Amino acid sequence: MSPGLLILLIIIFIAALAGTIVAFKQEERKLKKYEEEGDSIEDQLRRSHEYETSSLKSNVPLLLIIYTITIVLSLIVFAVYII
Repeated sequence: MSPGLLILLIIIFIAALAGTIVAFKQEERKLKKYEEEGDSIEDQLRRSHEYETSSLKSNVPLLLIIYTITIVLSLIVFAVYII
């Protein structure tokens, strides 16, 4: 494998990793905010229901985009390597 393709794959991997970390940090900030506000059983239940609905609207699409781009670019690099 040529060094250029290897470098490109490494860059793609780092970009996917960075995107995943960004999504993780968003959730981490939410948890810290909840801890600062106080934590009752009712609040936990409300947040649990909120997370179930909002996660599918925010986190899943973000991660889907990140990994779709990563897979497509990796396949393109692989095709270039084969040709």
